[in-house]
Amino acid sequence: MVKFEQIKGLIFDLDGVIANTSLYHGQAWHQLADELGVTWTEDLANQLKGVARMDSLNLILKAGGKENDYTEAEKEKLAAKKNENYLGLLDSLSQDDILPGMKEFIEDLSAHHYLVSLASSSKNSPIVLKKLDLAKYFDGKVDPATLTHGKPDPEIYVRGAEVLNLKPEECIGLEDAIAGVKSINGAHETSLGIGDPKILNEADLNFNDTSEVTLENIKKAMD
Repeated sequence: MVKFEQIKGLIFDLDGVIANTSLYHGQAWHQLADELGVTWTEDLANQLKGVARMDSLNLILKAGGKENDYTEAEKEKLAAKKNENYLGLLDSLSQDDILPGMKEFIEDLSAHHYLVSLASSSKNSPIVLKKLDLAKYFDGKVDPATLTHGKPDPEIYVRGAEVLNLKPEECIGLEDAIAGVKSINGAHETSLGIGDPKILNEADLNFNDTSEVTLENIKKAMD
């Protein structure tokens, strides 16, 4: 692992790292699964964390033994329906949904001149950042529509460093999901997992929750 002094930028996932929007995604997928007659389980919900929209839909269909029941065009309509459900839930989103300590952490990064980018598979991330009044702190964002592969493929985190004009070893990626941690590691960046260390055991650094994520604590963990 690199030294803390080498870090120049941080690359953020959005859902479950910056804000509680992961709950809204889960609710929207749950609604669609119910409509499709697929049993919703905690295991299925965990599989969808950090995974792109179409990949998530395919996981739901597979869980219900329905992976061959729909054409690609029909799948696109189902994914669009989920997105409508999600956007409806976002109407109530506010700064109160920012996870503990994250606003202060992002402000501190700006104050110390670290570059910050967003590597979210959610196409609605610009809307979310605007509602949270955090968009002004981000120097770059990866457009998920331009990606060929979803997490756990490293592409999104490779691009997250590129939009900041930084080398992978100069970046820390923050994730709350296994797929995301694998993506960061594959991009040869320092991975910071937020959540149960037994689940996120491949992360270089681990904090139990967002309130622990500070520059001082990251420095201590890396030195």
